[in-house]
Order: sequence, then C-alpha cells, then structure tokens
Amino acid sequence: MSEVMVRKGGLSTTVQDAGRDGQYAIGMPPSGAMDQFSYEVANLLVGNDAGAAVLEATYLGPELEFTDARRVAITGADSAVTLNGEPVGMWRTTSVGAGDVLAFQGIRAGARPYIAVSGGIDVPPYLGSRSTYMLTGIGGFGGRALADGDRVPLGEPGAPPPEGIEVPARLRPELPDAVELRLVVGLCAYRLTEEALKSFLDTPWKVTKDADRVGYRLRGGTLGFIEREQPFGAGSDPANVVDLGYPVGSVQVPGGDEPIVLLNDAVTGGGYATIGTVISADRDRIAQARTGSTVSFAAVEVDAALAARRERRARLDEVRTALSANVR
Repeated sequence: MSEVMVRKGGLSTTVQDAGRDGQYAIGMPPSGAMDQFSYEVANLLVGNDAGAAVLEATYLGPELEFTDARRVAITGADSAVTLNGEPVGMWRTTSVGAGDVLAFQGIRAGARPYIAVSGGIDVPPYLGSRSTYMLTGIGGFGGRALADGDRVPLGEPGAPPPEGIEVPARLRPELPDAVELRLVVGLCAYRLTEEALKSFLDTPWKVTKDADRVGYRLRGGTLGFIEREQPFGAGSDPANVVDLGYPVGSVQVPGGDEPIVLLNDAVTGGGYATIGTVISADRDRIAQARTGSTVSFAAVEVDAALAARRERRARLDEVRTALSANVR
C-alpha cells in the first residue's frame, strides 16, 4: 500500500474533503475543508476526482516524506514550502519521488494551506466522508491531527497531469489582513436593538486566539439586547433563546461582547441568539483570517448570496479552463 510518512505533523494538520453533508439531522456537522475554493483547486492541480481527501494545515504545515512517485500541489495560505530543501511554488503542480521530503517553514499571509497528493488521502470514509471531526474523534486519520511518525495511506493515482501547470495569479484568492464578510441578517437578529445591529455591522472586529475549525471568536465592541422577560425554555442571559439550529457560518453573540462565527466543526444547535449567517462564498475568506487580523460584516440579501455562489462556481470553471489549456 502506498503511503506518505509524516516526519513532522505541523501545528494542526488534518485530513479533509468536501465535507460530511446530509447529517445535520443527527447532530453531525459537515467538517470538510474550511477553504473550499483552495481545496477544490488543489485537487484539480494533481488530477484528483472531485471530493478527494487532502491535508489541511493550520499556520505551520507538516513535513512529509513520499514513498513513491506522485504529483502534489499546495494552495491556500501563502506558505514558504520546500522540496528537499529547495523552494517550491504554490498553486502549481509539482512532481515528487520516493524519498523526497516536502516541508513547510511558515506562512506569510492567510491561515490554512492545503496539500493535495495525486490519488488522494485514502483513509476509510465515515458517514460518506473522509473528513476529520476532532471534537468526537471520528473520520480522517484516527479522528485526530497528524503526529510525527504517522504513515498516511494514499490512493491509486490516475494519469498524472504535466508538472508545472499553475493557476493564473488573477484567479488566486487575495489574503488581506482585513476581511469583509457578507452576511444575511436573520434568525434571532430581532433580539438586538437597532443601534446594536448597526454597531455590529460598522465595527471592525479583531480575530482572537480562540479561532479554529469550530468557530472564530471576535472582539471589538459590546452589543445591546432588547429587554424582555425570557420565555420558558430560554436561559437567563439576554442572548439566550429557546434552542434552535445553527447553520454553518451563523454568528452568535453570547453576552453581547464577543461574537462567534460558527464554522465547519461547530455544534448544530443551541440556545444563543444567532443574528445572521456568513454567506457560503465568503466562508473561504474567514478560513484564511488569522489571529490578530480584522473582519467586518456587510449585510446582503439572499439573492446576493446566491449570486456570489454562482460567481464562485464560475471562477472555479475559469481555473479548470486555464489548467486544461496548460495541459494541451
């Protein structure tokens, strides 16, 4: 069986794919790659089928030794990457052979690099996905982040794409330190005062150290709630409501002072007011926001969210077309 040897696991490197969709009804979040655009492009670069599993790292990526010939590609966060000590470009297809070592030295911008290997990461699927959900220890490689000495199985690669094909710079995502996120206001936004909702949208929020695959905790202001007698079943905090479902990307405001954007590994429901939901096309952006950076929110309607999703798909189609032109 082909495999890749993990010399160093990095800060937090997990196996992820397109996600474990369709399980929300049993309380199972989707997990999957936080930055879906970078994930999909990484697979395109190495000739993998859609949905193949890759490695998602956080801040500091792993050090990997290959045992056979493969194609690899690194996308996502702007990272300093070497192959056998020599710099390797991102957003391009690179060849590796038995004994070659791919290593990460750190990131210059963004938060999460993605490493795709031709053939994909061949861990057993769980509920239809190879994604890791670390809160309960399921999926991926033993339900956990990679550790030094692990040997990760690889699938059988198809016909290898040419080495050196790359994504044009104009189609690569920007990685700013200040990120604007489009948000559909709703669910429990009625709990905030009109002034508080305006303040939420006008405030540049700082990403705290409590920012991971479960959610991003933000700091920068205090939001006021409309006074009321709490209904039966709700807690005493003014941010409490009777339990409801949490869409991926929803923003809750416990206490009114530290909004939390709930992401791929978050619980699926609870009793805090959720005042809006970050649109799916912009979850790639928050996935690349790192501690100390700022995020702001812009209210949009559902039609604008759907248009943004179509634009994202069109951009992926442009990437496919550009890569196909390079192959010819």
